Amino acid sequence: MSFEQAPEGAAKLLLVGDVPLLHPEPQVFEAMIEGWRNQMLARNLAASTITGREKQVRAFQAHAMAFPWEWSPALADEWFADLRAVRQVTRSTVRGYQVALRGFCEFVTDPAYGWAVECENRFGTHPVQVITEMNSAVHVADIESEPRKRAFTREELQALFDYADEQVERKRALGRKGWMSAFRDATLMKVAYSYGTRRTETQMLDVADFGRNPEAPEFGEYGVLYVRHGKAKRGSPPKRRSVLTVFPWTVEVLDQWFGEVRPLFGVDENPAAWPSERSARIRPETLNHRLAAYRDALGLDPGLDFHSLRRSYVTHLIEDGWDPRFVQEQVGHDHASTTSIYTCVSSDFRTRTLRRALDGMIADALGDALGDALGDELCGEPS
Repeated sequence: MSFEQAPEGAAKLLLVGDVPLLHPEPQVFEAMIEGWRNQMLARNLAASTITGREKQVRAFQAHAMAFPWEWSPALADEWFADLRAVRQVTRSTVRGYQVALRGFCEFVTDPAYGWAVECENRFGTHPVQVITEMNSAVHVADIESEPRKRAFTREELQALFDYADEQVERKRALGRKGWMSAFRDATLMKVAYSYGTRRTETQMLDVADFGRNPEAPEFGEYGVLYVRHGKAKRGSPPKRRSVLTVFPWTVEVLDQWFGEVRPLFGVDENPAAWPSERSARIRPETLNHRLAAYRDALGLDPGLDFHSLRRSYVTHLIEDGWDPRFVQEQVGHDHASTTSIYTCVSSDFRTRTLRRALDGMIADALGDALGDALGDELCGEPS
């Protein structure tokens, strides 16, 4: 293969022939990482995905205290055992690390990139694949979140929103400037529930993302929300969707925020819906911390997190009788089975469903009995 034909990330493109390296081990490793990054860019992976996978491979290298041409499946097993038993990371996180490590090893062992030959020439050994069928986590469950993760009940959700509003009034009464941030966070939580948006989708909203729905003029300027930073598929840009407003109270919440409070942040040229006093846009971590602080103050279940607002949206719409296909389109799921995973339908809903079914059975039975009695009467037989 000529120099011109070498693929992105090939050793010959990143290391100049037989030129001696001052620190060969770390320099070759960094060249491997750079080549792998170029390959992932060529595959059109998102920048966040590339950065995350690179960090995971570097974390394994630091734990193993060895370079790729010295790695083995046993070293990988030790790392994953430490992650699971000591650091208590989730199963999905472990599998994510394994995906990154497997991808890196596939890259450096692919003959097309020449890294195996380069390592043989420089170090007398070569990299191998350390993630095999024997030590890789298998994805067999439809949902892998912790069992404690769930939707808010309606009572819990109301308590959360009431408490968030109380923090605004308390800080405002004390003359503290923080009341504006508290108002923003209270509004943001209500909006995340109102539209079933994910954390990043909520954080990245702009003022211009709200618009009119001609089929529902009663919602005014807030009849539809255009989500532009939806969860992306691998190698694809963020997925867009539109979410129709379904709760009338959402309009009042948004109107007060955009009309009265947000202008106080002094962000005339800032398009972000949720500005921060220190930056143009609120940080994702702030969303998690604020909700967790309110949850803990109320003594609610620790399993309730920001994503529980999205779970609650799906659950409550289904409980209220909305068409499942409509709910699926609202939250941007490609498959109804994904929406069903989010549906943490409460026992009240199941009780009402059971009651309707039993009432129907009783009505049918009574109808049959009444029909028989009328038939007997018409035939002159005693009932």
